Amino acid sequence: MVSFTSDLKQEILTLNQKTCCDIAMLSALFAINGHLSLSHEGMGVAFQTTSLPLARKVIGLIKKLYKVEISVGYKKQVTLNKKNQYQISINQKVMEIIRELGLMDENHGYAYHIDETIIQKPCDLQAYLSGAFLASGSINHPRSSSYHLEISGLTEHYAVQLTELMNRFDLKAKALSRKKHSIVYIKESEKISDFIRIVGATNALFVFEDERIKRDFVNSITRVMNMEIANQHKTLEAADKQLKNIAIIENLMDETLLSKGVQQAIMLRKTYPESSLTELSELSRNHFNKSISKSALNHRFREVDDLASKALEGFNERINRH
Repeated sequence: MVSFTSDLKQEILTLNQKTCCDIAMLSALFAINGHLSLSHEGMGVAFQTTSLPLARKVIGLIKKLYKVEISVGYKKQVTLNKKNQYQISINQKVMEIIRELGLMDENHGYAYHIDETIIQKPCDLQAYLSGAFLASGSINHPRSSSYHLEISGLTEHYAVQLTELMNRFDLKAKALSRKKHSIVYIKESEKISDFIRIVGATNALFVFEDERIKRDFVNSITRVMNMEIANQHKTLEAADKQLKNIAIIENLMDETLLSKGVQQAIMLRKTYPESSLTELSELSRNHFNKSISKSALNHRFREVDDLASKALEGFNERINRH
């Protein structure tokens, strides 16, 4: 089954964009998955990916922008999934490409960083985030148990830069350093939705929002049901305690000495042993031609509790005297 991440990336790959955006996207791709290479042809720049559609996209962009020859190789990864690892190598116009993609440091070496000069326009910034996600991003399917967007395999410095870049859109992204690499991640569903909107993946956004609404609706129903179950449990516990106290009063006290109000409360509780105070209040009109308020019933049952305690206390004293 195709994952949500795969669908999202495929949609990003099919989007049309300006030349400046192509450069910004390539810059992100090469900053995360690119490196300098050496061969018999001299110094080159290479890009690696396990995604054939992404490899095709990179090849297309390089040829479109720089009109250079490209060599492509692949090998099986030594991992459980054993995916093909594609390597795209460029040995022409190397310094020009590195410079234009903003990947050259002050010593004219390859830099894994974000160059502000290539993300001056909003569309470039959006394309850069698209490239970063294409390179090593993933999103949990919105039907999963938690929302999580992650871009992994980054250097610590680059992760900090990318986090700041994403937070220009108020995405609440955070960076986290692991043993070998750093990651940038987003946890809030609304912010993940914003990210998908920013990179222009409209179809994926509709899917994500639809699933999110369904999930949130189910979660809301579940919370309401849990609250109702908890309230019902409390009602039954309170009713059981009241019935036990009523039994104590009936066995240890002269019921004719009870106030009219307490007698009415006892009658209602014995008649409706599982009803809540609200329900007893509504039912009271059927028996007494007037409603007894919930607060009045609550007060009367507290009186029942006190009477039962005193009755037990008196009973225990008599037992002790004998």
